[in-house]
Amino acid sequence: MNIEEFRAELETRLLIEKQYLTQEASSIDEQERLELLGEFNEKYRTLINRLANENGIDLNALYEEENSSASSDTHLTYEQVILGKTMSVYDRLSDELYEEITNI
Repeated sequence: MNIEEFRAELETRLLIEKQYLTQEASSIDEQERLELLGEFNEKYRTLINRLANENGIDLNALYEEENSSASSDTHLTYEQVILGKTMSVYDRLSDELYEEITNI
């Protein structure tokens, strides 16, 4: 699984989690709703680990670009690359979740 496929699958699963937490927010008080943001962050981390495990990706292994012909001085792990490529998805969905739970 390449990084873009990983990002797309993570986005799909995070969207499902966001929808679940939005539904949960309607049945709890305001303070507990804000705690859902922390729960969403934890889901993000857990899903990265689960997807990596499902696809046989060692998050601590050094990431090697498939089309890289030159040696690079930058040595990033798969986890660092995945976080870099998926953080915008997390940010967007967590912003949406915040708006949805504060407007209930």
